[in-house]
Amino acid sequence: MWPAASDLLPLALLGAVLGLDVVSFPQAMLSRPVVAATIAGAFIGEPVAGLFIGAILELIAIDTLPFGASRYPEWGSAAVVGGVLFAGRGEGATLPGAGALLFAVAGTLLTAWVGGVSMVWLRRLNARLARQRAPALDAGSGRTVVGLQLLGMTADLVRGGLLTLVALAALQPLASLVLARWSLPDAISRATVIGAAAAVAASAAWKLFHAVPRARLLFAGGLAVGSLLLLGLR
Repeated sequence: MWPAASDLLPLALLGAVLGLDVVSFPQAMLSRPVVAATIAGAFIGEPVAGLFIGAILELIAIDTLPFGASRYPEWGSAAVVGGVLFAGRGEGATLPGAGALLFAVAGTLLTAWVGGVSMVWLRRLNARLARQRAPALDAGSGRTVVGLQLLGMTADLVRGGLLTLVALAALQPLASLVLARWSLPDAISRATVIGAAAAVAASAAWKLFHAVPRARLLFAGGLAVGSLLLLGLR
């Protein structure tokens, strides 16, 4: 079920923490979509639905390399939004029905793009703050360095929280309107999303095979181990 309005603030806090994890702190991979969406789904009582969309989002996000000054989607907060949009339509063990997956993935991609833009704004803010404190930095002030780090992380935390809150507040009502009028069969809409995600993941793997030594061998080994684990769980 959709989270109540009173639950939006805790969800925003979750999005803030996972958005912070993307590049600022602690970079513990909690912001990966398969983790973030599962946590978001569990928060509203639908962990299986959260894991389902998280795995699909991970296939898309696997092509993202968040390092340096490059621009990239912000998947941590966005995956929380996607997990809630999809899992919020679930009914216990039953995955959400027609259109829910397609809308949730589209909402996640939009949120991730906006999040990427917001991270660029944050970098500009951090640069401005650093320029203002240039004399103290040139003098080797450790207190100034720590202060800038704390300011940057606090701003990133606020950025992720606001992004999650605004996205959920805007997309949840829109989801209700769209899905109430959805006519495309669920099998087709899900196949479209899963096929597109698999194509993005295959493209990322193909590029990796040509850029990293022994990547194909490592990929084959990981695939074999994962397959054995799945067989053992059956």
